[in-house]
Amino acid sequence: MQTMTRPATPAASTEAAAVAVTELVKTYPHPEGGDFNAVDGVSFTVAQGEVFGLLGPNGAGKTTTLEIIEGLKDPTGGHSRVLGFDSVADREAMKTRIGVQLQASSYFEFLTLAELLDLFGSFYPAARRPDELLDRVGLLEKRKSLVGELSGGQAQRFSIVAALVNDPAVVFLDEPSTGLDPQARRNVWDLIRSINDEGVTVILTTHYMEEAELLADRVAIIDRGRIQVVDTPDRLIAERAGAHSMRFTSPAALDEAVLRALPGATHVDVRRNGSHRYDVGTVTPNVTVPALFALSAEEGFGVDDLQVVAPTLEDVFLNVTGHTLRD
Repeated sequence: MQTMTRPATPAASTEAAAVAVTELVKTYPHPEGGDFNAVDGVSFTVAQGEVFGLLGPNGAGKTTTLEIIEGLKDPTGGHSRVLGFDSVADREAMKTRIGVQLQASSYFEFLTLAELLDLFGSFYPAARRPDELLDRVGLLEKRKSLVGELSGGQAQRFSIVAALVNDPAVVFLDEPSTGLDPQARRNVWDLIRSINDEGVTVILTTHYMEEAELLADRVAIIDRGRIQVVDTPDRLIAERAGAHSMRFTSPAALDEAVLRALPGATHVDVRRNGSHRYDVGTVTPNVTVPALFALSAEEGFGVDDLQVVAPTLEDVFLNVTGHTLRD
């Protein structure tokens, strides 16, 4: 699958935003006594037509934040608006304009896919035809099947398309590709792109950094109930990810101090597991790589399997939160 370079989408003003979240707080009793804020003053906006990713480790407040915006939970403080509708005061009107795919979905066990979509559509003033929706995700031939008869990837595509039954302007996807094999995951990514290409605003949470990098116009990293950073993936990587990694092997044991003295080098990590593997951080790979080869010629050691690895959104996440996404 070809990767797609998306133009940067500016942050929306509160007035023009598809979603506007202001100082959102959700407080729960703490198991050991007292209270704690699962969501602690969260604010962000999502522009109309944007794909917005919400990233955070387990327990960071991602799902709770989405559930408040979707009108499934009431906030303790602050407020959120979707397409101008208040998520609490205008909950019923808002729900006709949004689609929601939950992290875990349950369906009536003995209804077919077409019957389920018919049922869901009956909850709205207007709905898209089941066959149109199923055809869109390659499930038309499964229209008389039960959800339990679908593969994991098919079931996930159905759960997403079920969120489109009312032709929503904003769709919320909570970890839409978790648990899928790589091919099924990419099929889901293609589906999300196609939804967004129709002008639908998409807000998603994900545990996959590659998913956020490929799909999201902007991402917010949330940790301990608070938004830490919001920006485009490219800008976050450029400003917060840190150094490139210059990785290579050598038959010889090299002096780490000599490698650390290479121009642009930031650190040196060494692993010895049957060979000498080196990972040299560098802020200027175009300078450090030639310097390494010059040093190799001068000192007479070999440089094998050289790779220059660019920083990623995962590096940003580690630098911002101090732990991995699934912690």
